[in-house]
Amino acid sequence: QVQLVESGGGLVQAGGSLRLSCTASGSIFSMNAMAWYRQAPGKQRELVAVIRSGGSSNYADSVKGRFTISRDNNKNTVSLQMNSVKPEDTAVYYCNADQGGRGIFTWGQGTQVTVSS
Repeated sequence: QVQLVESGGGLVQAGGSLRLSCTASGSIFSMNAMAWYRQAPGKQRELVAVIRSGGSSNYADSVKGRFTISRDNNKNTVSLQMNSVKPEDTAVYYCNADQGGRGIFTWGQGTQVTVSS
């Protein structure tokens, strides 16, 4: 079973940047799709960005043009570069292997991102 550990969250002002990282205990090389999700207080977890083994990626409309997802299969890491953040980006961010918009493995603890206005 792959274990996922997210890091890099924190408090940032609107318009600022953050880089989130996710390290997997097992190999993600065989995982076709890795993704970042987020869950804001009182809301359901939502898919933010997904990257496939070939390098193609997709983003939620709300973050398109501001966030960039990347992966390093050799290091078993997935990253999310967050630029021009907005208060509505405030949430706990999680990574996981993705299948149909849902995470495959047990969820990690996530990393809190708080954007102040």
